[in-house]
Amino acid sequence: MLRLTTTHKRWGFGLCFLYLRNVKGFGWNHKRVYRIYRELELNLRIKPKRRIHRDYPGELDVPIAPNQVWSMDFMSDQLASGKTFRTFNVMDDYNREGLGIEVDTSLPSARVVRALEQIIEWRGKPAALRCDNGPEYLSQTLVGWANEHRIALLYIQPGKPTQNAYIERFNRTVRHEWLDMHQFNSIAHAQLLATQWLWQ
Repeated sequence: MLRLTTTHKRWGFGLCFLYLRNVKGFGWNHKRVYRIYRELELNLRIKPKRRIHRDYPGELDVPIAPNQVWSMDFMSDQLASGKTFRTFNVMDDYNREGLGIEVDTSLPSARVVRALEQIIEWRGKPAALRCDNGPEYLSQTLVGWANEHRIALLYIQPGKPTQNAYIERFNRTVRHEWLDMHQFNSIAHAQLLATQWLWQ
């Protein structure tokens, strides 16, 4: 347990237990594992943040099957040299599965289309893509490609990130478990670690 929580510093009890049960094959029940988890004071590693009361944002449509709606968004970070890079994240809203993370210093609409086509090759085509109103998503390159493949583009309202809550929550996990945990030497290094983390 200590080795596991040292290797995966951001994992809580749930992920640790599932790893021990499903990956390592240990038959211990969750009560026994949680007792050891608390005796080692591993439950005190992450101090919970105080919740802030917010207005109810309204219901977000929940797909009933894979490939109905994918969400996509950009993030940014820095290499060890200080150079900024961006990531293009794609996930399936149905089961919150991360489908792809593309890393580069620049990710124009043509690169976005290429990344989506690579995912479609192994995953299949989505019925719709949910995104914000960034210039890459509004460009004629992406709009024309989506029309050609009969994929609907669902744009959220400006200033309403809660309408794209699935990918925003995924971005938080990406930041928490991957970006904040590594120092990247190059774009290739960042892409390698992104792919390894995503498949894990």
